[in-house]
Amino acid sequence: MKDEIIRVGQIEVKFLLDAAETNGSVAMFEFSVPAGTKVPLPHSHRHYDETIYGIEGVVTFTVEGKSVDIGPGESCFIPRGAVHGFNNLKQTNVKALAIITPALLGPDFFKEAAAIVNVGAPPDVEKLKAVMAKHGLVPAMPPAASR
Repeated sequence: MKDEIIRVGQIEVKFLLDAAETNGSVAMFEFSVPAGTKVPLPHSHRHYDETIYGIEGVVTFTVEGKSVDIGPGESCFIPRGAVHGFNNLKQTNVKALAIITPALLGPDFFKEAAAIVNVGAPPDVEKLKAVMAKHGLVPAMPPAASR
């Protein structure tokens, strides 16, 4: 199970620590994002913080509207409630580490999201939003166009 790679679209996730191993205090997973990959909806989480640490390539996170490039050896703290998302805007693949404190996000979220995203057609956004809500993620939908 430890070496299990969960594929959500083109993104690969591999958990290194989960709640069961840390008495609920921290979850940690490695994620890979190929160049030009479609990425998840911007979102926030009310009950846990997230820290991203760059391993390979440069991933661009947008946190509360501010872009932050995270390269190897660099990190970014995302406090609970902060709207954030990410892109791989460069021409190289990215690998980074995500640390979730406390460990309220685990492999089940990514497996359930994969079941919706990996169907080969545009994913059902409403089903995806329901899975996000179940696991404590709040989608940040773009504002509706003014009429």
